[in-house]
Amino acid sequence: MAGSQRVFRYVLLAVVALVVIFFVSASSGVGPGSGYTQKASELLKGQGSVYEGSGSNSVPAAGQDSKAGSGSNANPIDVVKSVVAPQHTAASSNTHDTTSPNPLSTTSSNPPLGQTAPGPRMNATFVTLARNSDVWEISRSIRQVEDRFNHAYNYDWVFLNDADFDETFVKVTSALTSGRTRYGKIDSEHWGFPDFIDQEKARKVREDMHERKIIYGDSVSYRHMCRYESGFFFRHKLMQEYEWYWRVEPSIELFCDIKYDPFKFMADNKKKYSFVLSLYEYVETIPTLWDSVKGFMKAHPEHIVADNSLAFLSDDGGESYNHCHFWSNFEVGNLDWLRSPAYVDYFNHLDRDGGFFYERWGDAPVHSIAAGLMLKKEEIHFFNDIAYYHVPFTHCPTGEQLRLDNKCHCNPKDNFDWNGYSCTKRFFEVIKMSLPEGYEKEQ
Repeated sequence: MAGSQRVFRYVLLAVVALVVIFFVSASSGVGPGSGYTQKASELLKGQGSVYEGSGSNSVPAAGQDSKAGSGSNANPIDVVKSVVAPQHTAASSNTHDTTSPNPLSTTSSNPPLGQTAPGPRMNATFVTLARNSDVWEISRSIRQVEDRFNHAYNYDWVFLNDADFDETFVKVTSALTSGRTRYGKIDSEHWGFPDFIDQEKARKVREDMHERKIIYGDSVSYRHMCRYESGFFFRHKLMQEYEWYWRVEPSIELFCDIKYDPFKFMADNKKKYSFVLSLYEYVETIPTLWDSVKGFMKAHPEHIVADNSLAFLSDDGGESYNHCHFWSNFEVGNLDWLRSPAYVDYFNHLDRDGGFFYERWGDAPVHSIAAGLMLKKEEIHFFNDIAYYHVPFTHCPTGEQLRLDNKCHCNPKDNFDWNGYSCTKRFFEVIKMSLPEGYEKEQ
């Protein structure tokens, strides 16, 4: 009997121990964005190991830098589905809305999966720069975009690569989208070293950045990507057909339903550039970027508009750069603006100064500075209601009712917007817009 009691006690203790272990492990998980209180640059450093090899903001494994593609927009593949081609809708004369949009009523919603929203479509496309190896990461992003928005609108999707897309990439991605999928190869002239770059000087810079452990500091392909996104993606033959673009990266997450057409919202409200996340750039990657920008402003004062957002970029009237920028892995923007003489002159000036290769200029500060100087304040928009995650930052909409209305599943505690290393509050101050109700609870 005593032996049986001892066995029973041992079994009971084992069961209790297993229950304790289960609850401890279940409560210790860390979700996306939970580290948002860390310094932004430190989080971005960590992105290098977490995201290596995935997405256009990534680099190949050591010793496997991608080579420049051959050919000039060679043989883009068009997979055309039975959908009505997008039609251009002229912008209305609506006045600038000084609040973040939620233009449809709280009772409205996208049609069920498989059904389309009524009304005309904009001349717009999603655009993704990706490798064949990114197929499963971009598949996740496509499902996010389709389920939360595009199943009701069927917009096109353009995929760009410095190599030919393989059969698996084309089959998988085209099966997931509700609109046309189109596949283009990047011109080798746009994905390589221009002839004015000193290759030896550029090599020494990469070696120095490697020693200083600067994120992507030794990557050639990352530099080609930043230069391409800064000055060439909108010139690709496939992109020439569109007026609006929405940039999508591999492995993103959209936390909320999008119950209206952001492309149409941009056109109706005379917006040209938009964002959901902003932060300070990694200083060691852009030591002379602002010097180049000042050279451009001096050479082309005609391109600097009145009522711009210089105060978002500089604390001293333009003498120096405060490193604030919009995170460009999410953008909804106007392609005609990027193709304008003003933006092309700006990019060409920066490109000739060589900072994409002699330093490691990112497309995010390049786009942001251009928008801040060459667009009016009211032409830049913050989409509070488009909830977004890209490692390592989360934008979760501010406002409980807004999150409930749009069926959001993000944790507001993960929202980076009102963190001290975010520049979003500065943007609100510069354009003199009231902060969203409830923001103080997320600081």
